[in-house]
Amino acid sequence: MSLTTSLADLSVLLVEPSSMQAHLVQRMLEHQGVGKVTVVDTAKAALAALRAQYDNMVVISSLYLPDLPGTELVAAMRAEAELESVPFILVSSETRPQVLEPVRQSGACSIVAKPFNEQQLSRALYAAADYLNPPQDIDVAEIENLRVLIVDDSLASRRHLHRLLTELGIERITEAADGKEAVSLLEQAMVDLVITDYNMPEMDGRELVEYIRTQSWQADVPILMVTSEQNMGRLAAVERAGVSAICDKPFEAGSIRRLITDSLTR
Repeated sequence: MSLTTSLADLSVLLVEPSSMQAHLVQRMLEHQGVGKVTVVDTAKAALAALRAQYDNMVVISSLYLPDLPGTELVAAMRAEAELESVPFILVSSETRPQVLEPVRQSGACSIVAKPFNEQQLSRALYAAADYLNPPQDIDVAEIENLRVLIVDDSLASRRHLHRLLTELGIERITEAADGKEAVSLLEQAMVDLVITDYNMPEMDGRELVEYIRTQSWQADVPILMVTSEQNMGRLAAVERAGVSAICDKPFEAGSIRRLITDSLTR
C-alpha cells in the first residue's frame, strides 16, 4: 500500500457514547501514532466539532448514538459541502445488510466490525489517509484525456467516486443515475471506462454490462463494478456478462486506482 500521509498528520474525531469503548479505541489510536484524537458522544456534537475544524480530519463513529444513528451522521456530513469529503469509518457489530447499506452508499472509507483488533483499525486509518492525500501512482499524461462514465443511483457514491477520479487528474467525467440513463449516454458519446453500481432502478448493473457487451457500439470498453451486493450468484452472473473487475463498497481509494491502472494496460 502506497501512502503519502503519516498517521501523525491525522486528526481523528471519535464518536462513541460508551466511555469504555471510547477509551479502548483511543488507546489504539494513540498507539498507532495518530496526532490528535477528539472524543464526542453524540452526532450533534460531532457535526459541531467538524464545522469548527475538518482539515485532515477522519471520523470514526459507532452506529448507535443517543441522538442519531451513524448512518444519519454520515448522511448529514455528505449533505454539507465542507464535510462531504471528510473520511468516515463506521465501527459496529451490526451485520444486517439493510442497516449497513446507507453507510456503504455514502462513500464511507471503511466498516470495521466489532470486535476488532489494532491491525484492522490501522488498515482503516491508512485507507482514510490514502483518501485524503492520494499517491501519484498513475501516469497523469496517460489518463489526462480519459473519459469516464460513473453509473450509480446514489448521489453520495457518485460524488465520492467523482472526487477520487478528479484527484487522479481525470476531468472528463459523466454521471448517470441508473443503467437506462447510462445506455442513452453511451449511444451519444464515446467513453474509455465505465464505473457502475449493481443495484439500481430501471436497469441494474448486470443488465447494463450485458447491454454494453452485446448491443453497444462500445462493446470493448472496460467496466468496473463498485457495489455492496453480497449475493455470490448475482456477482457470478455479472462476471459471466463480461465485467472487467468488481470492487466492494465501501472501497479503498487505492483499490480503485489499481483497477483503473489495470484497465488501462489491458
